[in-house]
Amino acid sequence: MLITVGMGDLKVSSDPNGVIVTYALGSCIAVIVYDQVRHAGGMIHYMLPHSSTNPQKALAKPAMFADTGVPLLFEEMYKLSCRKADLIVKVVGGANIHDENGTFEIGRRNYVILRKMFWKVGVSVVAEDVGGSASRTTRLNLATGKTTVRRSDQTQEEEL
Repeated sequence: MLITVGMGDLKVSSDPNGVIVTYALGSCIAVIVYDQVRHAGGMIHYMLPHSSTNPQKALAKPAMFADTGVPLLFEEMYKLSCRKADLIVKVVGGANIHDENGTFEIGRRNYVILRKMFWKVGVSVVAEDVGGSASRTTRLNLATGKTTVRRSDQTQEEEL
């Protein structure tokens, strides 16, 4: 069963037949969380670092923003009986797309806030594929925990 995470969205599941996927990560970031004990996983595809840029939108779509969406992802995982100690965390995205002069640096800013948030709460990232200028698609297989990434500048998926 394919579970698609759209832009500004998050999904969690404990369906052993499930595969969670998100497409077209440019400057956006996907945080992938997997509990290998419970075979449950989740993914967020957030677009911007700070909800303070649009508080009304953050109320309606908290997964659009790192500071509101990432904590929500972990809360949803805990609702599936997951424990922080059992979670494997991976990060994909944060590219520099359509910003050749580095004016906005949204990809970098998205990544920096995430690392700061994780540092404050003691979350370790075991693998990442971030930066550069290629867009990415990433998948999480809930039966195995295998995470793959396909970059727009490559011809095949690679395991993360």
